[in-house]
Amino acid sequence: MAEKSFRLEIISPDRIFYTNDVTMVEYNTVDGEVGVYAEHIPMTQIIAPGRLTITEENGQKTAALLSGFVEITPEKVTILAEAVEWPQNIDVARARRARQRAQQILEQETDERETALAEAALARALVRLDTAEIK
Repeated sequence: MAEKSFRLEIISPDRIFYTNDVTMVEYNTVDGEVGVYAEHIPMTQIIAPGRLTITEENGQKTAALLSGFVEITPEKVTILAEAVEWPQNIDVARARRARQRAQQILEQETDERETALAEAALARALVRLDTAEIK
């Protein structure tokens, strides 16, 4: 028996990144990892950098989801992504440079704001590098 599906829409600032019927979507929030199936209870969530896994009837797709919000309703799941990338679109060299810059900042004594910005940049770079390895 086929699993129930639901509509998933991922919207980024410059385009509709993805829209299709899926059986499950997994992503990271500020409260931890989440997996959503059809008929999930309605809620909103804040995205944390991590791997986005989309399960369709015929397989899985993976992307780097770096920030945004999720709205789960009875009709669909909408991800308003500030930044989301397919593995083949990730600039690995740029992500490595970003990781190196963030690590250098974190090795220095900096104020709390700079440290928080560097930690966020490091998290995004690591997610991009991890996701790009899936290709």
